[in-house]
Amino acid sequence: MTTKHEVLRYTAFSGDPEGGNPAGVVLDAAGLDDAGMLSIAAELGYSESAFVTAPPEGLEGEAGRTFTIRYFSPRAEVPFCGHATVATAVALGERIGAGDLVFSTRAGTVPVTVTEKDGALRATLTTVEPHSEEIAEADLAEALAALDWPAADLDPALPPRIAFAGARHLVLGAATRARLADLAYDFDRLEALMRRLDLTTVQLVWRESGTVFHVRDPFPVGGVVEDPATGAAAGAFGAYARELGLVPEASVLTLHQGTDMGRPGVLTVELRAGDKRVRVSGAGTRIA
Repeated sequence: MTTKHEVLRYTAFSGDPEGGNPAGVVLDAAGLDDAGMLSIAAELGYSESAFVTAPPEGLEGEAGRTFTIRYFSPRAEVPFCGHATVATAVALGERIGAGDLVFSTRAGTVPVTVTEKDGALRATLTTVEPHSEEIAEADLAEALAALDWPAADLDPALPPRIAFAGARHLVLGAATRARLADLAYDFDRLEALMRRLDLTTVQLVWRESGTVFHVRDPFPVGGVVEDPATGAAAGAFGAYARELGLVPEASVLTLHQGTDMGRPGVLTVELRAGDKRVRVSGAGTRIA
């Protein structure tokens, strides 16, 4: 890196540097303009990098533990990124200790709690209020064509929806684990559809059991084929699953992601009764 700003590398949703989703983290991005942030993100080549500056006036939280955070893929800024939030929280936790943090993001205010056990740090973020919407039949057909998925390969128990918990994701259920494992799609075609629908990723889901899911997230709009672990999509999926009655109102879901890429990670999604927001947690560690 040629920048004078220190660029850290952390992985999220795994305690192993070889697992989870790597993110760049700049803990003091003061003085960096949009072009500078984008340049760092592009040079790193991770699906997203996070840039931390002073909090906006009036952001509630403990002094010294509130921040503004922005996220850039190699191609553009994104409103919210779960794995880069976890990575940043773990990096901050190493420096200022475990406890509560508050991040001001383009998507809204995101509280994060960092905990420590046996020297390992774990972060839990709370999403903005989520929602989901139906996808038009023509748009669904285009998504399936870009993925080269026959409609028969969809799981009818997981209806296609666009889900939001800070960013928009198209949720598609795979009928089999083999269908999920076989990912070879038309990058440009899917990217064009996603840009038109303002989607961040497409979340492909196979349900192993009542509360255990395997997921993959194509991310052509970010300039990468696939995201190894997608916290924002995990939050959106948790809200989607609850809204459709696929899981109880109060549930803890386990999402396995990255296995097919050789970067296994685990995302824990907590749904609480009476609270529409979703909590997404995972481990994190520095990449040497």
